[in-house]
Amino acid sequence: MPIIDVKDLVKDFGDIRAVDGLSFSVEQGEIFAFLGPNGAGKSSTIKMLTTLLLPTSGVLSVSGFDPVSQQDEVRRSFGIVFQDPSLDDELTAWENMEFHGVLYGVEKKLRRARIEELLDFVGLADRRNDQVKEFSGGMKRRLEIARGLIHHPKILFLDEPTLGLDPQTRNHIWEHLSRLNRDEGMTIFFTTHYMEEADRAAGRVAIIDRGRIIELDTPAKLKERADHSASLEDAFLFFTGLAIREEDVGAVDRLRTHAARWNRR
Repeated sequence: MPIIDVKDLVKDFGDIRAVDGLSFSVEQGEIFAFLGPNGAGKSSTIKMLTTLLLPTSGVLSVSGFDPVSQQDEVRRSFGIVFQDPSLDDELTAWENMEFHGVLYGVEKKLRRARIEELLDFVGLADRRNDQVKEFSGGMKRRLEIARGLIHHPKILFLDEPTLGLDPQTRNHIWEHLSRLNRDEGMTIFFTTHYMEEADRAAGRVAIIDRGRIIELDTPAKLKERADHSASLEDAFLFFTGLAIREEDVGAVDRLRTHAARWNRR
């Protein structure tokens, strides 16, 4: 049984359809990437899988549980790094990690050891007692990634996880994530605009456009089908088109407005 299973998933925000009948599955221990233009439906899909949005229709399963009716069970099974900042700026790096570990019920001795290990991993051990509001954007991103790993989740959802990070830090983080995937069987589901990142890390890639999956395969096979493209970026442009979509800008703005109104209900 797949660890993530999606059938005919739809999400509407008023008269805007953000997700339009998605169906796909992710196997246990897989590294799976979502690629798509802004406003394609990537973040909305992740929010439905992680119980933050209710689907308009369709069937979802995460770790064998229903994100609509079994939210607590689903939440215990995953970690998440959001696209938007989600840290408490008034707390220190350590306090952000500690609070998250307590929420997930990580036993105190293990929690403290994990915080030490993960802050060292992301290069923030010497800033553990500094308030997050003093951190750069890249430092905050590294802390969010560390926080998402504190409870050893079965699945790690990453929405643009390395956005704004320098190449050295991105490589370091992906080396660690690949090791967790290999040694612990952690399933990783991520979105990115760094095509080389998806090409190197993902076992399979789904290209999503206007709320629909238009291609799903290994990076090598996608490049082969896209007229033997030299890179995944070339294949992405082959499938989604080269033109700048000026008509999409208004649609994205309307979608954000609808989503904000919906989330306040």
